[in-house]
Amino acid sequence: MAQAPLLQLSDISLTFGGEPVFDDLSLVVQTGDRVALVGRNGSGKSTLLKVMAGLVEPDRGDRVIPPGIRVGYMEQDPDMSGFATLGDFASAALDPGEMYRVERAGEGLKFDPARPVSTASGGERRRAALARIMAEAPDLMLLDEPTNHLDIEAIAWLEAELKSTRAGYVLISHDRAFLRELTRATLWIDRGMTRRQEKGFEHFEAWRDKVWDEEDTARHKLNRKIKSEARWAVEGISARRKRNQGRVRALQELRAERASQIKRQGTAALALDAGPKSGKRVIEAKGIAKSFADKEIVRDFDLKIQRGDRVAFVGPNGVGKTTLLKMLLGEETPDAGSVDHGTNLMVAVFDQARAQLDPEMSLWESLTGDKDMRVSGNADQVMVRGQPRHVVGYLKDFLFDERQARAAVKSLSGGEKARLLLAKLMAKESNLLVMDEPTNDLDIETLDLLQELLDDYDGTVLLVSHDRDFLDRVAATTVVMEGDGRATIYAGGWSDYQTQKRKAAAEDKAEAKAAQGGGRPAKGEAKPGGAKPARKGLSFTEKHRLEALPGEIARLEAEIGKLSELMSDPELFTREPVKFRKATEALTQRQEALAKAEEEWLLLEEKAEGAG
Repeated sequence: MAQAPLLQLSDISLTFGGEPVFDDLSLVVQTGDRVALVGRNGSGKSTLLKVMAGLVEPDRGDRVIPPGIRVGYMEQDPDMSGFATLGDFASAALDPGEMYRVERAGEGLKFDPARPVSTASGGERRRAALARIMAEAPDLMLLDEPTNHLDIEAIAWLEAELKSTRAGYVLISHDRAFLRELTRATLWIDRGMTRRQEKGFEHFEAWRDKVWDEEDTARHKLNRKIKSEARWAVEGISARRKRNQGRVRALQELRAERASQIKRQGTAALALDAGPKSGKRVIEAKGIAKSFADKEIVRDFDLKIQRGDRVAFVGPNGVGKTTLLKMLLGEETPDAGSVDHGTNLMVAVFDQARAQLDPEMSLWESLTGDKDMRVSGNADQVMVRGQPRHVVGYLKDFLFDERQARAAVKSLSGGEKARLLLAKLMAKESNLLVMDEPTNDLDIETLDLLQELLDDYDGTVLLVSHDRDFLDRVAATTVVMEGDGRATIYAGGWSDYQTQKRKAAAEDKAEAKAAQGGGRPAKGEAKPGGAKPARKGLSFTEKHRLEALPGEIARLEAEIGKLSELMSDPELFTREPVKFRKATEALTQRQEALAKAEEEWLLLEEKAEGAG
């Protein structure tokens, strides 16, 4: 006998401020469903989750939950009024003897149940809300951005828990790797319409592009038909007015159909301008160390960053990633060692805390009040990469409408705040871009644009992120901070680091076994600063460069592939000559860079082998 669904929505309609969010929406969540809920920022994902949770009452339609089914909802900004500690909030619905569930979730999610609510950060509150729903173990979990403010280890714990649960769940997340790993179906909200595909997020983008291609084809056919009928109306209607009124009405209906089609929202007009080139050497750290009381952040750490490098810093929350960044930027003094900067550095910073945004200011004031963007004597314009722009026009580039320009920053969603901060950042020239958790709250399409932007950026990028997919797409070198002062340098992104770590562990195990049996001595331990001992014959810089080159070569090959695919369009030259020219120049540059990188790798590899 078929089981009753966990939740059913029928003919749901909801309107906010005159604009319909949903109209005649119907959906079913079955036992064991693992659903990705996707759509652009502002499309209504969180609102739909609240309707499913029973927290938002629709204008029309029915929500049905079978008797005995428990639904749990994790919201982005939990209300903890009335609770003294995070543990009190997380265990509120549990029996007294079940507190161990919260403590277990607290260990996995890295939050302290004894932390007073009054002193808890936004991230700690979010983790407590997630611990609450995991401890309650409802039949259906509705999770709104559960990975925000989690480090990679906590995300891995949550991933394992959701894999093993028997509960159904609906997930909103920007974390591609998380969605790919966990989901078996996809709900897509697009312009007020909700579509469902019985495949996980891994197949979403191909499905979305197919739907949009079919729309474009249908729209093209409709436009051709309207054009043909309109020509007939002009040339032939006067002689046959009475006999052809039906055809005239049909033309009017075709035009009404075209007018009723909802245009797809454009993408944010992200653009970065690398200012004058920095020197070839950007930052060089030698033997740096830093401690706070009994906590060691880093010790005996060396790192050389050259122009064009993409360096990611990863590790658990609180391990000291931001402190290391501040030392590298000269904002924090190391206890030992030195940090030297190259010439002509122009730094732009995207900070995790969004401290550059005053919540009480309007969006307009946030841009025009920035001394680096202010246009003297004109309160309506801002300076964008050396050119004056009207503030509303520039905000529209980042998908804000005119009404929002005078709204307070505090009224924005997390994704909108991230876009406003990007607008401030991208107005300035820079050649060293520092991005601390830029992916939080951004929708997947904006993340795609940001990644492409960083690919094309001529400057140097320093990145802190817990988004594994984004790290793989952007980073050419990864610095892993493991705690107790250990920071290890790996070539490539997150997946490359994982592969190298597994390989090193296997080699260590084999060599330890051989040493115990009287064979070769065990391999020497990694240097405290993190980098493995350099191969004999290679300097530290050469060894680091040899490790980084495979990731750089892979990135260049991927970029060449993208550009080659773009230029395979035979009509590109006539349709978009400027784009064709830029693509040709970029392809030539990357092919030359690839040849140099491959030659450099061969020379260093030969030197290393010769010394062995």
